[in-house]
Amino acid sequence: MIGCLIGEVLALEAPTVVLNVNGLGYEIDTPLSTFCQLQKGQKVTLWTHLTVREDAQLLYGFLDAREKSIFRTLLKVNGVGPKMALAILSTLSTEMLIHTVENEDINTLIKVPGVGKKTAERLMIELRDRFKAMATTSQPHNSTIDQIQFTGNSAIAEAEAALQSLGYKPLEAQKLVNAVKGDLTEAGEIIRAALKSMNR
Repeated sequence: MIGCLIGEVLALEAPTVVLNVNGLGYEIDTPLSTFCQLQKGQKVTLWTHLTVREDAQLLYGFLDAREKSIFRTLLKVNGVGPKMALAILSTLSTEMLIHTVENEDINTLIKVPGVGKKTAERLMIELRDRFKAMATTSQPHNSTIDQIQFTGNSAIAEAEAALQSLGYKPLEAQKLVNAVKGDLTEAGEIIRAALKSMNR
């Protein structure tokens, strides 16, 4: 099992990172909370989870080991696969997700693309006991979102692509970006504003 990888960011294309580890390029899918903090040439440690299927071996990476742990907890919920787990962690910080489950806030969960009311209810039931065992940190709920950094040629296009990687349809992503872009010029700022608007 590959527990973590230490290397240099070679390429970024939401939500996939190519990490150069001693001459080997690993393709790693990440939540936006991790992806948007990475820059080409940056040396990073990504905590990884390997999924082996009949047709593929997929790596998922996280800057924070706790986020990896919660990703694995999400995968244990019936009906939740890696794509939905990434979408949840891209839309909600780990602290906000725990807070949402503790307060049985279904309305916040159903804002995540692909999560309907029934799935949200199942998440609430199955995660409640598991999260009780996890100690929450004192960080504010939006701390992960506030740290987002992002670089790209077209800020709007990069922001829309990042939202589409979560599962939003192109028109939905476009509407979200148009609603918040204003005078913002950096993709990270646009994504941060869009994620915050989804959590209101």
